[in-house]
Amino acid sequence: MSAVLISIIGPPAVGKTTLAEALAVKLPAEIIYEDYTGNPFLADFFLGRRQFALPAQLYFLFSRLSQLNPAAFSSAETVVSDYGFCQDAAYAAANLPESDMAVYHRLAGAVEKIVKPPDLLIHLDGAENILLERIARRGRRYEATFTADFLARMRRAYREIVAKADCPVIGIDVGEVDLREESVRKKLLRDVREAL
Repeated sequence: MSAVLISIIGPPAVGKTTLAEALAVKLPAEIIYEDYTGNPFLADFFLGRRQFALPAQLYFLFSRLSQLNPAAFSSAETVVSDYGFCQDAAYAAANLPESDMAVYHRLAGAVEKIVKPPDLLIHLDGAENILLERIARRGRRYEATFTADFLARMRRAYREIVAKADCPVIGIDVGEVDLREESVRKKLLRDVREAL
Protein backbone atom coordinates (compact mmCIF):
# COMPACT_ATOMS: atom_id res chain seq x y z
CA MET A 1 0.00 0.00 0.00
CA SER A 2 1.32 3.44 -0.96
CA ALA A 3 1.99 6.06 1.69
CA VAL A 4 -0.33 9.02 2.14
CA LEU A 5 1.29 12.11 0.57
CA ILE A 6 0.73 15.60 1.97
CA SER A 7 2.23 18.30 -0.28
CA ILE A 8 2.72 21.84 0.98
CA ILE A 9 2.66 24.44 -1.78
CA GLY A 10 2.95 28.21 -2.03
CA PRO A 11 5.23 31.00 -3.20
CA PRO A 12 8.84 31.39 -2.04
CA ALA A 13 9.39 32.22 1.67
CA VAL A 14 5.81 31.47 2.71
CA GLY A 15 6.91 28.85 5.28
CA LYS A 16 6.55 25.53 3.47
CA THR A 17 9.66 23.85 4.90
CA THR A 18 9.00 25.07 8.44
CA LEU A 19 5.47 23.69 8.32
CA ALA A 20 6.57 20.41 6.70
CA GLU A 21 9.09 19.84 9.50
CA ALA A 22 6.50 20.58 12.19
CA LEU A 23 3.93 18.25 10.61
CA ALA A 24 6.49 15.49 10.12
CA VAL A 25 7.14 15.50 13.87
CA LYS A 26 3.49 15.75 14.94
CA LEU A 27 1.88 13.23 12.58
CA PRO A 28 4.55 11.54 12.51
CA ALA A 29 5.64 11.38 8.86
CA GLU A 30 8.65 11.02 6.63
CA ILE A 31 9.69 14.35 5.08
CA ILE A 32 10.77 15.10 1.52
CA TYR A 33 12.59 18.39 0.85
CA GLU A 34 12.64 20.18 -2.48
CA ASP A 35 16.21 19.90 -3.76
CA TYR A 36 16.85 23.56 -4.56
CA THR A 37 20.32 23.49 -2.97
CA GLY A 38 21.38 20.61 -5.21
CA ASN A 39 20.22 22.31 -8.42
CA PRO A 40 23.47 23.45 -10.06
CA PHE A 41 21.67 25.72 -12.55
CA LEU A 42 19.25 27.58 -10.29
CA ALA A 43 21.44 30.43 -9.02
CA ASP A 44 22.83 31.12 -12.50
CA PHE A 45 19.32 31.30 -13.92
CA PHE A 46 17.95 33.64 -11.26
CA LEU A 47 21.06 35.82 -11.54
CA GLY A 48 20.13 36.55 -15.15
CA ARG A 49 21.74 33.79 -17.20
CA ARG A 50 18.67 32.81 -19.22
CA GLN A 51 20.40 29.86 -20.92
CA PHE A 52 20.14 28.03 -17.59
CA ALA A 53 16.32 28.25 -17.43
CA LEU A 54 15.60 24.90 -19.09
CA PRO A 55 18.40 22.96 -17.33
CA ALA A 56 17.24 24.35 -13.95
CA GLN A 57 13.63 23.35 -14.66
CA LEU A 58 14.56 19.88 -15.90
CA TYR A 59 16.72 19.31 -12.83
CA PHE A 60 13.66 19.97 -10.67
CA LEU A 61 11.45 17.83 -12.88
CA PHE A 62 13.68 14.77 -12.55
CA SER A 63 14.33 15.44 -8.87
CA ARG A 64 10.56 15.30 -8.35
CA LEU A 65 10.39 12.05 -10.32
CA SER A 66 13.02 10.55 -8.04
CA GLN A 67 11.46 11.87 -4.81
CA LEU A 68 7.73 11.49 -5.49
CA ASN A 69 7.82 8.13 -7.22
CA PRO A 70 5.96 5.78 -4.84
CA ALA A 71 8.73 3.22 -5.23
CA ALA A 72 11.12 5.70 -3.59
CA PHE A 73 9.02 6.06 -0.43
CA SER A 74 10.22 4.16 2.59
CA SER A 75 7.87 2.08 4.67
CA ALA A 76 6.38 5.26 6.16
CA GLU A 77 2.60 5.44 6.25
CA THR A 78 2.61 9.21 5.75
CA VAL A 79 4.97 11.45 3.76
CA VAL A 80 5.07 15.26 3.86
CA SER A 81 6.77 17.21 1.06
CA ASP A 82 7.66 20.89 1.26
CA TYR A 83 6.61 21.28 -2.37
CA GLY A 84 4.15 19.74 -4.79
CA PHE A 85 4.67 18.30 -8.23
CA CYS A 86 1.78 20.51 -9.36
CA GLN A 87 3.93 23.62 -8.89
CA ASP A 88 6.50 22.53 -11.46
CA ALA A 89 4.44 23.61 -14.47
CA ALA A 90 3.75 27.01 -12.86
CA TYR A 91 7.47 27.74 -12.55
CA ALA A 92 8.11 26.45 -16.06
CA ALA A 93 5.44 28.78 -17.45
CA ALA A 94 6.89 31.73 -15.52
CA ASN A 95 10.51 31.10 -16.45
CA LEU A 96 10.85 29.24 -19.74
CA PRO A 97 10.72 30.80 -23.19
CA GLU A 98 8.02 29.41 -25.46
CA SER A 99 10.62 27.52 -27.51
CA ASP A 100 11.58 25.45 -24.45
CA MET A 101 8.03 24.81 -23.26
CA ALA A 102 7.41 22.09 -25.85
CA VAL A 103 10.41 20.14 -24.55
CA TYR A 104 9.34 20.70 -20.96
CA HIS A 105 5.70 19.64 -21.58
CA ARG A 106 6.73 16.45 -23.33
CA LEU A 107 8.97 15.37 -20.46
CA ALA A 108 6.65 16.61 -17.71
CA GLY A 109 3.73 14.67 -19.19
CA ALA A 110 5.73 11.44 -18.93
CA VAL A 111 6.92 12.21 -15.39
CA GLU A 112 3.40 13.09 -14.19
CA LYS A 113 2.22 9.55 -14.99
CA ILE A 114 4.82 8.14 -12.57
CA VAL A 115 4.78 10.51 -9.58
CA LYS A 116 2.27 10.00 -6.79
CA PRO A 117 -0.41 12.69 -6.70
CA PRO A 118 -0.97 14.23 -3.28
CA ASP A 119 -3.71 12.96 -1.01
CA LEU A 120 -3.85 16.42 0.56
CA LEU A 121 -2.54 19.85 -0.48
CA ILE A 122 -1.77 22.53 2.06
CA HIS A 123 -1.69 25.87 0.27
CA LEU A 124 0.21 28.59 2.09
CA ASP A 125 -0.18 32.14 0.82
CA GLY A 126 0.93 35.59 1.92
CA ALA A 127 1.06 39.13 0.60
CA GLU A 128 4.05 40.13 -1.51
CA ASN A 129 5.41 42.51 1.15
CA ILE A 130 5.48 39.68 3.71
CA LEU A 131 7.25 37.36 1.27
CA LEU A 132 9.81 40.02 0.27
CA GLU A 133 10.58 40.70 3.93
CA ARG A 134 11.12 37.00 4.60
CA ILE A 135 13.25 36.61 1.46
CA ALA A 136 15.48 39.50 2.58
CA ARG A 137 15.75 38.00 6.07
CA ARG A 138 16.90 34.56 4.91
CA GLY A 139 19.47 36.07 2.55
CA ARG A 140 19.66 33.64 -0.36
CA ARG A 141 21.59 35.58 -2.99
CA TYR A 142 19.60 34.44 -6.02
CA GLU A 143 16.27 35.15 -4.27
CA ALA A 144 17.23 38.82 -4.06
CA THR A 145 16.18 38.99 -7.74
CA PHE A 146 12.56 38.13 -6.86
CA THR A 147 10.26 41.09 -7.39
CA ALA A 148 6.78 41.82 -6.07
CA ASP A 149 5.51 41.27 -9.64
CA PHE A 150 7.12 37.81 -9.86
CA LEU A 151 5.68 36.85 -6.46
CA ALA A 152 2.22 38.14 -7.47
CA ARG A 153 2.34 35.99 -10.62
CA MET A 154 3.35 32.94 -8.60
CA ARG A 155 0.57 33.56 -6.08
CA ARG A 156 -1.96 33.67 -8.94
CA ALA A 157 -0.50 30.46 -10.37
CA TYR A 158 -0.91 28.70 -7.02
CA ARG A 159 -4.53 29.83 -6.75
CA GLU A 160 -5.15 28.32 -10.20
CA ILE A 161 -3.49 25.07 -9.10
CA VAL A 162 -5.73 24.92 -6.01
CA ALA A 163 -8.86 25.58 -8.10
CA LYS A 164 -8.06 22.50 -10.22
CA ALA A 165 -6.91 20.21 -7.40
CA ASP A 166 -8.22 16.64 -7.37
CA CYS A 167 -7.71 16.25 -3.62
CA PRO A 168 -8.68 18.09 -0.44
CA VAL A 169 -6.97 21.47 0.05
CA ILE A 170 -6.31 23.35 3.27
CA GLY A 171 -5.60 27.03 2.63
CA ILE A 172 -3.71 29.24 5.07
CA ASP A 173 -2.88 32.95 4.77
CA VAL A 174 0.35 33.49 6.69
CA GLY A 175 -0.53 37.16 7.05
CA GLU A 176 -3.51 36.18 9.19
CA VAL A 177 -2.08 33.32 11.27
CA ASP A 178 1.36 32.59 12.69
CA LEU A 179 2.28 28.98 11.95
CA ARG A 180 4.84 29.07 14.76
CA GLU A 181 2.07 29.34 17.37
CA GLU A 182 1.22 26.03 19.01
CA SER A 183 -2.54 26.67 18.96
CA VAL A 184 -2.43 27.29 15.19
CA ARG A 185 -0.41 24.12 14.63
CA LYS A 186 -2.80 22.07 16.76
CA LYS A 187 -5.79 23.29 14.77
CA LEU A 188 -3.99 22.58 11.50
CA LEU A 189 -3.11 19.09 12.70
CA ARG A 190 -6.80 18.43 13.46
CA ASP A 191 -7.73 19.77 9.99
CA VAL A 192 -5.13 17.52 8.34
CA ARG A 193 -6.33 14.41 10.14
CA GLU A 194 -9.95 15.25 9.31
CA ALA A 195 -9.11 15.83 5.62
CA LEU A 196 -7.33 12.49 5.40
